[in-house]
Amino acid sequence: MSNEAPNQARVIPLRPQSARPGSVRPVSERPAPTPPGNPAARETREPLWRDLVGDVLRRERLAQERTLKDVADAARISMPYLSEVERGRKEASSEVLAAAAQALGLGLGDLLSLAQGELTRHSARSRRAVPGSPYNGMCLAA
Repeated sequence: MSNEAPNQARVIPLRPQSARPGSVRPVSERPAPTPPGNPAARETREPLWRDLVGDVLRRERLAQERTLKDVADAARISMPYLSEVERGRKEASSEVLAAAAQALGLGLGDLLSLAQGELTRHSARSRRAVPGSPYNGMCLAA
């Protein structure tokens, strides 16, 4: 039995912030899942499309010095939903992405092109030589 009084509340410690479910870090800070076997696969993990699109939306909004509420109102979508799209927690439909892009003065093609550019930059960073590789990043084809 416990020595605590029956009406006394117990304190239950929470998990650290980084381990909380729902906590989202930027794409560059997220650890890659560790696939079994091939260590090179860990190096080449590509980000999720929703993370890239969300990062572009947030960067464009902040560059225009606009609030989340302002853009959500202009796009006629809810502010909490736009926030979750920006954080990469929701996979938005093309209609929602087009509305958010238009509210920022972009076309849907512009938004997707910027996200594709982010993916290209991320892929270029991931293509470095893997130590211990038999070809050390170089391979010639005839």
